[in-house]
Amino acid sequence: MSAVHNNNSSWTESRILPVSTPKAQETRYHRIAEVRLQQGLSLRSASRQMGVDVRELRRQEKETTDLSLSELYEWQRVLGVPVSELLVEPGRPLSQPIMERAQLVKVMKTVKAITEGCRAPATQRLAETLTNQLVEIMPELAEVGPWHSVGQRRSLNEFGKAAERLMSEEALTREDWD
Repeated sequence: MSAVHNNNSSWTESRILPVSTPKAQETRYHRIAEVRLQQGLSLRSASRQMGVDVRELRRQEKETTDLSLSELYEWQRVLGVPVSELLVEPGRPLSQPIMERAQLVKVMKTVKAITEGCRAPATQRLAETLTNQLVEIMPELAEVGPWHSVGQRRSLNEFGKAAERLMSEEALTREDWD
């Protein structure tokens, strides 16, 4: 931001008025958010896998954030894509293999949701066959889960938000719980 001195003779003192200058176009360093969305990975899931707070991941996901190499490699590990796919080259869309992988992940999530939600034996067999065929095409799809129907599911060894909340010792020793 620059300043302009106003030399109006009616003013007894020089006043500095701010002049807004157009923001320099910020440099885009990466496309992590774009790849994460195409891979169907939630920020919460990435947070669990990386052991990093969701707020920090949001900051890292901003394409103008200049990440360290270790942060970039951690994103590469979680997203399962080459580092080169995470970096921005002007005018370059995501590569065809990455686009196809993202589409296969979405199809597998749908198949898993059908398998989980349908009780008809014929539909179960078709969904199982489709699952096996997709895993033949891309073995890492065996680890993909269904779309979440209500909220984010947790495994049995994960704690919910209630476990993260702090309680005072006084609350634990109170005798008047009525």
